[in-house]
Amino acid sequence: MDLDKLLIKLAGNGFIVVLFLMMLTDASFLGALVTALLLSIVAWFLGDRFLLPRSSNVIATAADGVLAAMVLWAAARIAPWEMSVPKLIGLVVILGAFEALFHSFLQRRDPYYHGEAGRAKA
Repeated sequence: MDLDKLLIKLAGNGFIVVLFLMMLTDASFLGALVTALLLSIVAWFLGDRFLLPRSSNVIATAADGVLAAMVLWAAARIAPWEMSVPKLIGLVVILGAFEALFHSFLQRRDPYYHGEAGRAKA
């Protein structure tokens, strides 16, 4: 199941989400970590394993961004943490940049992630 790639995603997303949730909100380390794990695992299956091989980096990154906004907004409301819309957008943009780079990494390393056009050429 590409455990090494999943661990890279967990580390990257985890670092970004935990760091920024703790800096921007009153989230505890454990709350931020649980949020990061949930977001990363759902994004792995939806964005990386399902969408990226069937579409493009742009579409998978956009989907990851929408998913991140929904998960972070819901977590902030459930916890409850104070998170303004500008803070949420800023965090989603940073996560989106990481996701775009991560998707490029996946596409360079594994033909499975090239999308329909990439698989037709391989």
